[in-house]
Amino acid sequence: MGSNTVHLLVVDAHRGGHPTPMSSTKSALRLAEQIDQDGRLTEQGARRLIDSVGEFTQIAKSSGCEQVMAFATSAVREAANTDDVLARVHLETGVVVTVLSGEDEARLTSLAVRRWYGWSAGRILAFDIGGGSLELSNGVDEEPDVALSLPLGAGRLTREWLAEDPPGRKRIAVLRDWLDAELASGAKDLLSAGKPDLAVGSSKTFRSLARLTGAAPSSAGPRVKRTLTSSGLRQLIAFISRMTAADRAELEGVSADRAGQLVAGALVAEAAMRACGVDTMEICPWALREGVILRRLDWESGGTDQWDGSMAQQMAVGGKLLGGIASGEAIEPLK
Repeated sequence: MGSNTVHLLVVDAHRGGHPTPMSSTKSALRLAEQIDQDGRLTEQGARRLIDSVGEFTQIAKSSGCEQVMAFATSAVREAANTDDVLARVHLETGVVVTVLSGEDEARLTSLAVRRWYGWSAGRILAFDIGGGSLELSNGVDEEPDVALSLPLGAGRLTREWLAEDPPGRKRIAVLRDWLDAELASGAKDLLSAGKPDLAVGSSKTFRSLARLTGAAPSSAGPRVKRTLTSSGLRQLIAFISRMTAADRAELEGVSADRAGQLVAGALVAEAAMRACGVDTMEICPWALREGVILRRLDWESGGTDQWDGSMAQQMAVGGKLLGGIASGEAIEPLK
């Protein structure tokens, strides 16, 4: 349950095996835009969330899923009435939602990236741009040395900085300078862990940016090498920043629900690469969802194959629980 979409990913997975996607269903709820002036998720937003979780749960049942893992990121995490809304989700759908912290997101994404590239990749610097936040990590192991989350998501910056469509040149220039200042400290902490051997971008935003700068389309399959360069990104920003959201939605690789925040996403990617001294990054097809699945499969090594209360207590990444809402509560597996 992200800032932009609620996404159901059905996978065939077992420990030691490659999680194989079987089906994918999305609903563009734009929860981050359903936060009122008091910081609460509106009744309309809560209702749509509950309905989507109920609908997706039924899809999971009809797909033969043995169990469901539900987790939420920044939009739900930052709402003032998170506990109340998720209690209603549980009451009406039977689904318990785990709320991930920003650092948890960065660590789980780092795990997915590491598993995709393997140990031979050396030290990996990973970037992930969501609707509400930017996640960064640096490490040589499955547990990164540094994991950061900054409130620099593409949707957030679009709402706060780029309300005009298309945005003005001066506004973009000011946002560029602001992003440089915001990323300076985080980039320093990130790079203090060591010089990376590989820079990697994950998430829909990076995939779209890579596609628009010449990378292979999704139809070519996940194992095709895709890259994004800083020079290509600069040229792309000059092009798409003069277009309206409607025109950007016509570009190959850009979905209509994300076209409005593409410019902000590109500016964040550019600033993050600049701050970390990255000229070229590879695009990883795995991200947060795969990280959650892989972590779940790792727990099965202890012989437990149910997602229950004792398992929730073990939801530790970097020594802390993955959110507090689901901890100690049973998530009923689908039969």
